[in-house]
Amino acid sequence: MISDIDVLTSPTLKYLRERWWDDEFTEFLAETLRPRPGNRILDVGCGEGLAEVHIGRLHVSQLRLFGIDLVIERVMIARGEAAAHNQRVGFATADACSLPFRDDVFDSTFCVAVLQHIGDVDAAVREFARVTMPGGRVLAVEPDNTARYAYASMPAGQRAFDRAARFFSALVAARGDAAGIAVGPKLPMLFARHGIEPMAVRLFPVSKTRLGAPPADLWTRRRAAVEQAIALAPTDGTRTLGRDYLDALDAYAREAHQAGSTFVEIQNTMLFATVGQKSA
Repeated sequence: MISDIDVLTSPTLKYLRERWWDDEFTEFLAETLRPRPGNRILDVGCGEGLAEVHIGRLHVSQLRLFGIDLVIERVMIARGEAAAHNQRVGFATADACSLPFRDDVFDSTFCVAVLQHIGDVDAAVREFARVTMPGGRVLAVEPDNTARYAYASMPAGQRAFDRAARFFSALVAARGDAAGIAVGPKLPMLFARHGIEPMAVRLFPVSKTRLGAPPADLWTRRRAAVEQAIALAPTDGTRTLGRDYLDALDAYAREAHQAGSTFVEIQNTMLFATVGQKSA
């Protein structure tokens, strides 16, 4: 997968699902969920309906897709996207930790890059198990946001990466969002705890390499993202770290411009796709 991931603008992959989703990932989803005529499949944290559109293109007759998301605006967009592709999908606003469905009702349940933002991951996985019928598939695809790799060919770049990690870590902690930030490799254990037998783990690399000095608008976008994060930071200490990081980012931009064609920047992280089957 090639995408526009950027550890210098975000601590997680939260906002990037639409950018790294490709045909290979759709094929994996289809192979894993095994959609069959008449199946009911639940997407927890459907966002703007990307998965529903891609699965719908498989043209499985009488397939019943359902998507839930905590944010009503995303649900409305997802509903519009499905309608625009002439697909019939059920959408609702709901909490992953309290799904509004009966026990054992879905043939498959899945989520992509969602658990990393849920405070009680254990409760969410318990709900996945509850609503999935015995023998049904459960799939969760999550990164380990603490295990990113980042390289810059100049000292200012490494300083910027270090300051970014310090600022975003403090920001996540101050907001109380850190519970699931490294959830990816923990999924098999969480599945087993709730009666979902782990069957396979597949890794998907998400990476970006830049050669040659980036255009000015990249630095403008990076700076704007950091300024917005600083403005929303809940504590004075976090804002101070943000301003320190902003200074480091500006220094990195200057050195990158001077480096010209010798500039190199590499970023990489991994998605852990855990496939399970609910015990009979």
